[in-house]
Amino acid sequence: MAPKPLFIFLLNLAAILVPLLPLSANAQALKIGFYSKTCPKAEDIVFQEMTKVIKVSPSLAGPLLRMHFHDCFVRGCDGSVLLNSSKNTAEKDAPPNLSLRGYSVIDRVKTKLERSCKGIVSCADILALVARDVVVLTNGPFWKVPTGRRDGRVSRFSEALANLPPPTSNISSLKSSFASKGLSTKDLVVLSGGHTLGTSHCNSFSNRLYNFTGKGDSDPTLDKNYIPALKKKCKPNDATTLVEMDPGSFKTFDNGYYTQVSKRRGLFQSDAALLQDSQTKDYILNKASASFFKDFGVSMVNMGKIGVLTGKSGEIRKQCAFVN
Repeated sequence: MAPKPLFIFLLNLAAILVPLLPLSANAQALKIGFYSKTCPKAEDIVFQEMTKVIKVSPSLAGPLLRMHFHDCFVRGCDGSVLLNSSKNTAEKDAPPNLSLRGYSVIDRVKTKLERSCKGIVSCADILALVARDVVVLTNGPFWKVPTGRRDGRVSRFSEALANLPPPTSNISSLKSSFASKGLSTKDLVVLSGGHTLGTSHCNSFSNRLYNFTGKGDSDPTLDKNYIPALKKKCKPNDATTLVEMDPGSFKTFDNGYYTQVSKRRGLFQSDAALLQDSQTKDYILNKASASFFKDFGVSMVNMGKIGVLTGKSGEIRKQCAFVN
């Protein structure tokens, strides 16, 4: 008997690693293997394409993982972050989304799926599957992704500004933002661990280096020995230089992010804020090393249920950047 492909092996293993959570509201229509009859090779196609992409461009893993988060927090997980501006300015053109990369990868995956199963797989589901696969392909955990999302027809610049928590967020605003989406404080600290992948532009945190309180000072919660190293990379008003969020392993999914945060070396104020809450601090210091991989899959499933469109709501876009 021929050996099973890695993807199939992981699929069989997933039930052990990540227990399924009860579904509610529209999320009840999401299910594992939603495309098993209508497009049985859908998940294999996504995984095969992402294997090719990450082999050539491993630095895209972080942005593609973040794209799913940015989609779900605005109007729910409906693929609205992928829509181009037309009659109104869309989410993707809002400042929080200008650093996202990989839209052409989503288009590439969509094209492959359309050739195999025309009009079946939603762009919203592609985002969820791609997010899982880039984690797997960078040595992270595997989890089963409930599918069955449909695509929204609306994308608004203003809603991205209102719903995406900025990197300057304090702990109370972070907890409030996540709670408004039905996510717990544990989901907050676990999903923040996604910062183990990828980079950030200097201007997302340079205020912590040069002008934290408007007096030309640095953020006292940032490791004072780390500040000179960051200043060498990021000059004042630098909006182009990229800095690794998890130095030394930004292309590998691991728990290094929590090590950085525990040393007060998280790049963002929102990273430092996680040490200001007893539950999130306890997770960082005592639990992440043992349970992060398992927890991440569970929290990604939770996030993937936010405001989903199912049944006859929305549509299945022919092209992810345009409504039908």
